[in-house]
Amino acid sequence: MLIKRSPSIQPSEITPESVYLRRREFLRAAGIAAGAIGSQATWARVLADSEQATGPRLPDVRPGPFSTEQAPNSWEDITTYNNFYEFGTAKEDPARYAGALVTRPWTVTVAGECDRPGSYAFEDLVRPHALEERVYRLRCVEAWSMVVPWVGVPLAEMLKRFEPNSQARYVRFRTLLDPGQMRGQRRRVLDWPYAEGLRMDEAMHPLTLMAVGIYGRELPNQNGAPLRLVVPWKYGFKSIKSIVSIEFVREQPRTSWELAAPHEYGFYANVNPQVDHPRWSQARERAIGAGLFAPKQPTLMFNGYADQVGDLYAGLDLRVNF
Repeated sequence: MLIKRSPSIQPSEITPESVYLRRREFLRAAGIAAGAIGSQATWARVLADSEQATGPRLPDVRPGPFSTEQAPNSWEDITTYNNFYEFGTAKEDPARYAGALVTRPWTVTVAGECDRPGSYAFEDLVRPHALEERVYRLRCVEAWSMVVPWVGVPLAEMLKRFEPNSQARYVRFRTLLDPGQMRGQRRRVLDWPYAEGLRMDEAMHPLTLMAVGIYGRELPNQNGAPLRLVVPWKYGFKSIKSIVSIEFVREQPRTSWELAAPHEYGFYANVNPQVDHPRWSQARERAIGAGLFAPKQPTLMFNGYADQVGDLYAGLDLRVNF
């Protein structure tokens, strides 16, 4: 499928694979001087931040398509400012408590309308695929945003291996249920385990990623280890973490936030500056890492991926189907 460049993402922000790779190699080799200006200085900061990354490096990661050239947030931003209610509702709780989660061994159950159901070890899910780095915008429904250098596998490639049949219209995902490791599940903040879902065409879209890392390293626990969904044109709560179940279903699944507050959260959760949350505007967003007094920036339709995904919703009332 040909992916068009979105007019809301400037052409200069889209990095071809070869250029992206050369840029990273050049900056590392050049050791950008302290007085460097413009994008080189920005990327030098990003590279310095990446050196703070911890955890095992992922092997043979290649630059993927569709990345923005916007500088990613720092390792510290990405790993200490998180929503992962399984470990607590404060932004710092996941980084503080997620270390208790044991992510190896890890098994994912595949079920429903497919010809190859079963229980799959994490390694068997991921090993057959080449790992790609994709720098995506992340927009939270709480009106803040980041830019994250994910590493993962196109979800479509993974799902095709299970051979979904013609009755599979949606994919339902579930997070691990284990209050012993996930202290936040001891409180009835949500109806655990966390559940999310996508239409099949959304799940099979080239932008949809099953992430296993950030900054070229294994995904930290607080970011959804060992694997999480990344759907960059939707609000962040759609990108379910620590997945243990993938099920192909006929009917639209009810998701955790729909069940918790149906008047506030819908199934689609597409980023849309024209549809406010009942308690706040979605027209602008606060960029994490921009500074305490930085002005909020305009929110882009579909988080800036309108040309790529807009056709998925042709004829759908996005106010009713929020």
